[in-house]
Amino acid sequence: MVETKGELFAEISHGRTADEVVRQIELLLLDGVLRDGDRLPGERDLALRFDVSRPILREALKELENRGLLVSQHGGGTFVADIVGQVFSTPLTALIARHEKATRDYLEYRRHLEGLTAEMAARRATETDKALLARIVEGMRSAIERGSAEDELAADVEFHNAVGEAAHNIILLHTLRACYRLLSEGILSSRQAVFALGDARAQLLSQHVAIYQAIVAGDPAAAKAAAEAHVDFVAHAVEEVTRASEWTRVSQLRQMQRETRPLAARTARSASPSPPPKGTDAKP
Repeated sequence: MVETKGELFAEISHGRTADEVVRQIELLLLDGVLRDGDRLPGERDLALRFDVSRPILREALKELENRGLLVSQHGGGTFVADIVGQVFSTPLTALIARHEKATRDYLEYRRHLEGLTAEMAARRATETDKALLARIVEGMRSAIERGSAEDELAADVEFHNAVGEAAHNIILLHTLRACYRLLSEGILSSRQAVFALGDARAQLLSQHVAIYQAIVAGDPAAAKAAAEAHVDFVAHAVEEVTRASEWTRVSQLRQMQRETRPLAARTARSASPSPPPKGTDAKP
């Protein structure tokens, strides 16, 4: 596939109106090129890139702000708004985080979603997409070697986002970004559970490499299977750690009761009357 490189903000070819500027920036947001928190170039620079007057640019930026797509900070520039937003309300997010059933349902959802995404990426990934995935995998490998759990998590989330980009479906892309926001913010995070398994980091890396290789090879079935196997591994790890945690809790409660039982038994015996000797009549 032949790819061409172009300017992020290109000259407006027809009309040079605010509507044309709005349309171009909206497409960059829709395609996931511009992401929440990205800062736009300064007004002078941006007007030059679009080849429009500064009044026209200001009109366009104001309209995008009114639509909730951009935010301006006085003296600080113009930024892409958080258009992904919270997947759930704060109370519901807290409720989900407190219950294991939500984690199971989340992983079930991810299994189907990631399988579909990897399958589509294997059919549609460009050379640029494949190169990005390769860089992320190497970054993940480097983070593991350094023992940086934070960088490893960041690379993990970015890898799955990049697979979503390679699928080239904008609805799927934004759905995935919302999904992984829960993961990156620690809600429904199963990473600690996975790390409790012996060689989890090596296995996770191997699973990501398998997804990457299937996408590069253009093998949709293998990519789907690799993505689903990855989530199955995570789900199994969560289940095992949850069971082990419950076993530990019960064992500790039993031990606490054992430690208190001898004293309680002695107190009960001293407070109760002794039984009469065998062969005697205890009645008056």
